Amino acid sequence: MQNGLDLNTALRLASGFGGGMRCGELCGAVTGAVMAIGLKCGFYIEKDLEQKSYCYNKSYDFIEKFRETHGSIICRELLGVDVRCPADHAAQDAKDAHKTVCPKLVAGAAELLDGMEFAEK
Repeated sequence: MQNGLDLNTALRLASGFGGGMRCGELCGAVTGAVMAIGLKCGFYIEKDLEQKSYCYNKSYDFIEKFRETHGSIICRELLGVDVRCPADHAAQDAKDAHKTVCPKLVAGAAELLDGMEFAEK
């Protein structure tokens, strides 16, 4: 367990994110990383605008580094396959891309997160 979530809960929580939230849009690795940033430095006190701003800035920094590193944050652009509808996800080229491209993007996102510095709360 890390940051209060056991592995099964974390996997269930993020299971709908693949395929750019199921429509080829924002890469699931980016979405997951932004969730991790929220766990690390997100705000939970309603009027804590300073912490809210800090978290937003960290999220923005991550997204821009990911875009710079990988060329995009859009799932279908990163995969090179249009996965906008459920049938697209079943196509062989999409299955192949998910097996070869996605693991590299997840690893790249984890590496970028690992290199980020966060202020202590």
